[in-house]
Amino acid sequence: MKKTATALACSLLTACATQPALTDLTVNSGVARNADQLALDFDKADLQLRVDPASRSIRGDALLTFGTRAPLERIDLDLDRNLPIDAIEVDGQPLPAARWRNPEGRLAIDLPRRLEPGKQVTIRVRYHGQPHVAKKAPWDGGFVWSTTPDGQPWVASAVEGEGCDLFWPCIDHPMGKPKLVDEHITVPAPLVAAGNGVAMGVTDADGWRTWHWRAKNPSTYGVSINVGPYKLLEGSYVSRFGNTIPLRMWYLPQSEKGARELFAEFPQMLDFFESTIGPYPFGDEKMGVVETPHKGMEHQTINAYGNGYAKTPYGYDDLLQHEFAHEWFGNQLTNADWDDMWLHEGLGSYMQPLYMQSLRGDQEYFAALLQQRAAIRNKAPIVSGKPRREEDVYVIERGGPGQDIYNKGSLVMHTLRGLIGDDAFFRTVREAVYGSADPRPGNFTPRYGTTPEFMAIARRVSGRDLDWFFQAYLYQAGLPELQATRSGDTLQLAWKTEKNTPFPMPVEVRVGQRVVSLPMTDGRGSVAIGKGESWTLDPHSKLLRRELRFERYQQYMDEQKKKKAAK
Repeated sequence: MKKTATALACSLLTACATQPALTDLTVNSGVARNADQLALDFDKADLQLRVDPASRSIRGDALLTFGTRAPLERIDLDLDRNLPIDAIEVDGQPLPAARWRNPEGRLAIDLPRRLEPGKQVTIRVRYHGQPHVAKKAPWDGGFVWSTTPDGQPWVASAVEGEGCDLFWPCIDHPMGKPKLVDEHITVPAPLVAAGNGVAMGVTDADGWRTWHWRAKNPSTYGVSINVGPYKLLEGSYVSRFGNTIPLRMWYLPQSEKGARELFAEFPQMLDFFESTIGPYPFGDEKMGVVETPHKGMEHQTINAYGNGYAKTPYGYDDLLQHEFAHEWFGNQLTNADWDDMWLHEGLGSYMQPLYMQSLRGDQEYFAALLQQRAAIRNKAPIVSGKPRREEDVYVIERGGPGQDIYNKGSLVMHTLRGLIGDDAFFRTVREAVYGSADPRPGNFTPRYGTTPEFMAIARRVSGRDLDWFFQAYLYQAGLPELQATRSGDTLQLAWKTEKNTPFPMPVEVRVGQRVVSLPMTDGRGSVAIGKGESWTLDPHSKLLRRELRFERYQQYMDEQKKKKAAK
């Protein structure tokens, strides 16, 4: 989901009650794991969550199973300190309150006996409270307590930025995924709780209804709460890979017309991704979408959708398509660190132009790319090469690339595709996503990826040295500039990068009616231009490069915003 740089004012859809401030540890997802957390294998989370819309509170009972690769005296988890702990058990035995502490949002639990490698321990944490309320979900994290048009409870979680620790004890780091999660979501009957993975059953007791869901390898912020008086659309999709994928959409009764139209887009989107990238990663669970009181979020197998069933000139729901892309770029391929977040957002954003090219040809492909190109800011590199927290990436004021991980990331992929060709490009992406050049349902599992790994795959698959390419586009803020100087009947071209690194990017020039390809091996080239002949750089729009027209446009738009704000 796209993020903004600053927290916005309270939405009409959310509660604005004053809450204790989140600690820095809680508000920043991806804080470096300590040695104890690095040693843990997170085998299973069994979460029982009672969601009470009337009091806007939750009551949690989390049973967490861990293994370890090193001897441990302590288990460190992440949990918002504003959710008071009622009790903790270790392997079924109550733990004295003196043996746990949570002053800043890192819950330290002293084990009664040392955990040795090859052994497991089960930690049970019971807690309660009012989870942090999102002021403007999903752009800042927390719960959304809302009501439907007819006044019924409508509740959702959206915690990408701040992390899973806003409502359950977890390891709030991209690499903190549990292998298996059971979700038991209890809500007032007859409300529905749509969850991750596979539906395991529903039980009723004393006016409350518990929905049981089971998901494998869910991303940490992808575990979600979605509660409302939902209706359900069901279907199935026969994959080109031979398996049948359940299709599910939970919608408000007032939205039936729009929901049915959106549901009709599911097979087309699935076919595009499977034909372009590879098998849907969670075909044995479902392709799921749930209508939410916030804009949207890529929750694994239960994508949050709040786009209002909007129509665009492109003829498809671009927000749903973007969030669905994250099933491949985010949930199947997960960034090992927030510094690698462009792997989620850049590749996910490139799927929109590719979708248009697949459905309707080059005109709409380039139209979508132009829209993205106009938004690139180049304030910071999209990769720093060092560990980062979520806000360090999304907030420009903190030195992050902000929206460039989406727009610039997409244009970088477009340029890479033009450089190495379709076959090498899509093989590179496929191997990065699945860890295999020939993925088939059942022969791959979700994996972690890094920028250096993606670079290495591209080099190997293409058989070309591409370090200069990635150095210029990923690790430098400014775009390469193509300098053109005409002297008599010769046009001289030279590349200039921000850090004066080599950049032997080939360039096409249209001279009159012919197109000349210049290898630019040393970053320079020239082409003869006859008297009266016109010339055009990069006539087929293959290259992401610095162009002053975009900078002037952005400056103008910024000035217009300031004038509007002043009024």
